[in-house]
Amino acid sequence: MPTSVVSAIARPDLVEVTVRWRWNEWLRDKEPFEDALERAERATAMALKIPQSFVLLVDNEPVGTASITAHDLEERLDLTPWLAGVFVVPEARGRGYAAKLVAAVEEEARRQSFSTLWLYTNRAERIYARVGWLTVETILHDGKPFALMRRDLWS
Repeated sequence: MPTSVVSAIARPDLVEVTVRWRWNEWLRDKEPFEDALERAERATAMALKIPQSFVLLVDNEPVGTASITAHDLEERLDLTPWLAGVFVVPEARGRGYAAKLVAAVEEEARRQSFSTLWLYTNRAERIYARVGWLTVETILHDGKPFALMRRDLWS
């Protein structure tokens, strides 16, 4: 099955599906879907470097997404940029697709001359560690412990 990663800027027709995934996974209780969609469509139409979303296609069908964003954690506004919103549809998980999405965001960060990327997670620390991310601390967010992780992009 052929796979490719495309930016939402190149494929604005994919914005709504990726926003729906992220909204269902993380934003449902925080904002209306229409607000999230409008924000993503505006960023895509403006061809912003940050935030920018990427979509993994398998046989030309979208199966996952990930983004580079300036900030993703209110408690750590001093850190930028962030890998955010990594999501693969449940039926496509376990095939290395998340790693492909992470690599695409890392490459975009390098292209923009960033030296470090950040993320936080409470479910996928081991997945990120396998592809080179380091846990730097445990933080409390919404009363739950999360791993704060970094990826140094230049060695």
